Amino acid sequence: MNAISQTKTPSHNRLEGFTLTALLQGLPTYAGAVLILKLAGAHEIVGERGGAAIFVLLASLFHGVLMPWLGPKFPRFIRDGYEPLFFDASLSFSGKIAQWRVQPTPRRSS
Repeated sequence: MNAISQTKTPSHNRLEGFTLTALLQGLPTYAGAVLILKLAGAHEIVGERGGAAIFVLLASLFHGVLMPWLGPKFPRFIRDGYEPLFFDASLSFSGKIAQWRVQPTPRRSS
C-alpha cells in the first residue's frame, strides 16, 4: 500500500497539542473541581445557570494554552499538567492519543 506521508506545519502540530492538553488534561480536572464544589454546596460558580459549564470551558482553554508554555520552563512543578508527547510532530493526532493512553503512570517518591 502506497501511502504518502503528509508533513505537518509547526502551527498545526501546536494546535493539536493545545487541543489535546485542554481536552485530555484540563477538562477532567476542572469538571471534577466543579463537581466537588457542587457537592460542597459552594454556589458561587455552580449556582448560576450555565456558570459551571462556562467555568470548565474557560479553565480548560486557559490550561491548554498556558501549560505548554509553563511546562518546559518549570518541569519540576508542572509535571502533571504538561505532556510533551502531545507536541510530537512525528505522530498523528490519533497516534498521540494512543501513545498517551498506554503510558504507564510514573511512581513518585515523596
